Amino acid sequence: MLKITEKEKVKEELQRLLKRRSVSFDPEKEARVKEMIGAVAANGDAALRELTLKYDKVKIESFRVNAEEVQAAYREVEADFLSALKTTIANLTAFHQKQRTEEWFETLPNDALLGLRVIPIEKVGIYVPGGRAAYPSTVLMNAIPAKVAGVKKIVMVSPPPIHPAILVAAAEVGIGEIYQVGGAQAIAALAFGSESIPKVDKIVGPGNVYVALAKKFLFGVVGIESLAGPSDVMILADADAEAEFIAADMLSQAEHDPESSAVLVTDSRKLAEEVVKQIEKQKGKLSRKEIIETSLGEGGAILLVRDLKEGVEIVNEFAPEHLEILASNPQRILEKVTNAGAVFMGPYSPVAVGDYAAGPNHVLPTFGAARFSSPLGVYDFIKYQSIVGYTKPALQKIREAAEVMAKVEGLDAHARSIEIRFEQ
Repeated sequence: MLKITEKEKVKEELQRLLKRRSVSFDPEKEARVKEMIGAVAANGDAALRELTLKYDKVKIESFRVNAEEVQAAYREVEADFLSALKTTIANLTAFHQKQRTEEWFETLPNDALLGLRVIPIEKVGIYVPGGRAAYPSTVLMNAIPAKVAGVKKIVMVSPPPIHPAILVAAAEVGIGEIYQVGGAQAIAALAFGSESIPKVDKIVGPGNVYVALAKKFLFGVVGIESLAGPSDVMILADADAEAEFIAADMLSQAEHDPESSAVLVTDSRKLAEEVVKQIEKQKGKLSRKEIIETSLGEGGAILLVRDLKEGVEIVNEFAPEHLEILASNPQRILEKVTNAGAVFMGPYSPVAVGDYAAGPNHVLPTFGAARFSSPLGVYDFIKYQSIVGYTKPALQKIREAAEVMAKVEGLDAHARSIEIRFEQ
């Protein structure tokens, strides 16, 4: 059962929750992943087949999923799922189109030209987890901003056998290349390329610890969006909030993973006590009860604060992936929130609606990374290229400043490269 922490113990409990987030990897797993990466880099498809048989227990003849297999997947999904996909795709596309950035050029005095070009990344790989559950939403959240950005080639990988819902989601967003390979070996294949799988410029998408390690080791060889950690939610609520709703939202976060975190911050003891009762009442009806109990036992908390001002301070220190504001004036509180990946305001904005169909991306900064990073978006799939086009009169105007800076840094060849243009 969740305990209520209050007064001087609140900061102590917050520190305990923060310490759980420290990124640490098992040296044995690190060594194994490095070995797998080396094998794929050296032996390509042969290594992929061997590793897929070893870890997924599947013998692969052809990695690429063909059109007939995709069509067969359509026959295995329900009509309501297909309808839900189309609604979600429309909402996600509309939201992400607002993130598009325009390039610009400016002519300064003496005809100097400055500008910023916006160029889509050419080739992107999307990793979609397999295993215990199917995550078609992962396909949509990663592919749609890439599509909106103008990425020409999107390649998807997922452990075999790939769930029909994932294949249908990929087809609906126009992913033309799907490969049945997962784990660290899939990340290595996308980074280096193999006989079957093309090399990409950036890899996005969540995965297990082996996937995260592969992304960590291969960053620089290929771009990555982040090292995703366990999911979390923090709920900031006052006495007017519905305990039943809060309990349901904490349980929905806890069912993700035993490492997930669900935290209520409130200034109402009555609400806190009622939430505890509601969690006990509701969790018995849920299919992932054991995962939920582990998650809440380690990463769950109810923090009873003096007022919501203190609550906001806790929010900004915790920097949650998801923040729900269930208070009488959520907009006023929002103005003071600086660290949160996504914010859900009011009693009818549960995290689940953002996870699926609202429009914003559900790939969010974890491990407190909302202090310095953002949700996945169109901006993750573009490059900026700065442009400088100076005339001789324009260069003359700033040559002294540039030459002085170069000489202070001891780079006389830099200064000379400017001086020589005025000796002709």
